[in-house]
Amino acid sequence: MTHYVDSEVGRLGTVLLHRPGPELARLTPRNNDSLLFDAIPWVGRAQEEHDAFAAALRERGVEVLYLATLLAETLAVADARAELTEHVLRSPRLGDTLRARVADHLAYLDPVALADVLTAGLAHEELRISPERPGGLVYTLMDRHDFVIDPLPNLLFTRDSSLWIGDRVGVTSLAMPARRRETTLTDAIYRHHPRFAGTEFVYRPHLEHLEGGDVLLLAPGVLAVGVGERTTPAGAERLGRQVFAAGLAHTILVVPIAQERATMHLDTVCTMVDADAVLMYPNIASTLSAYTVIAGADGEDPRVDGPAPFLRAAADAMDLDQLRVIDTGLDPVTAEREQWDDGNNTLALAPRLCVGYERNTATNAQLERAGIEVIPIAGSELGSGRGGPRCMSCPIVRDSLKEGPLINA
Repeated sequence: MTHYVDSEVGRLGTVLLHRPGPELARLTPRNNDSLLFDAIPWVGRAQEEHDAFAAALRERGVEVLYLATLLAETLAVADARAELTEHVLRSPRLGDTLRARVADHLAYLDPVALADVLTAGLAHEELRISPERPGGLVYTLMDRHDFVIDPLPNLLFTRDSSLWIGDRVGVTSLAMPARRRETTLTDAIYRHHPRFAGTEFVYRPHLEHLEGGDVLLLAPGVLAVGVGERTTPAGAERLGRQVFAAGLAHTILVVPIAQERATMHLDTVCTMVDADAVLMYPNIASTLSAYTVIAGADGEDPRVDGPAPFLRAAADAMDLDQLRVIDTGLDPVTAEREQWDDGNNTLALAPRLCVGYERNTATNAQLERAGIEVIPIAGSELGSGRGGPRCMSCPIVRDSLKEGPLINA
């Protein structure tokens, strides 16, 4: 199986999604902030919206893989099951007695049920204990509404925990404590699932903080990496060294972004919609800068130039006279509203064809006027975790802009 991605806009062949499930139902007013959601979503409606998103992709010939299905299949592999179970049991907050009870509980589960627990968590009241085998001090002192294993509602945003650059996968290093266990699941899938046998890695979770929403494949050999709330400068440097060593890129643009909730990732302010066109939040378009990092020769350290205006640096790296810029919204107020509602966060299915949230009417109209077809999807509930179609998707196969189609027509 050929897995390959060298741009944001090559025709999409295969994508990894996570259909929202019981983990979203674990969100409450007590924990939604710590679990990084701005509101408590209506789970049934979120599932309907996600199903419509997946259906829109399939209608355009995209193969949709589901993370939960891949995880259950991966857990049928003994080594993967042991690895993921051991990681959960390693948590220092469990204590010895509770750890033993959790181990007993997990050992009883089949791969599908274990996948459910690893994604949706294990509540205090769900743990099987008995008078003969009590939970011990830690269990006794827990609130009955606490979780023995925390849920992972942000799995919905599959872009952040892994990304493909060329024929290699990067399993990222997530910055927020509520999300760090996500990459243990994606890492195990890529190492143990038969579909990905032989896959080489370009990034791993033990490295410096780097999130997929901050990485844009602007063109074959050219990456942009946002540094801000989630991705550190050290993470951007590490990715640069890794891709340079693997021959996957010749230029990295490192783009500082505000460390704010509204701009948590680079793809919240900028996404590609054509090989030479970018959808961009106009309130920062003129101020966004980039440092150009070029691969060093003969083992030398990469060279760093800049800063320069991002749009100029990007066009130069992509060997373009200039990038076409399509503004989010029509005026500063509308732009701010639609940027908050993930108006910039589109998923390109092919050059000049993208998926966007239907509620961002002004931005979608701007795209249409620029010759970009928009497939609108509902996102009133999906967006409660601050993520749009790009955030909710990890492309695994795209047609190469450099070498032509990889996908059967």
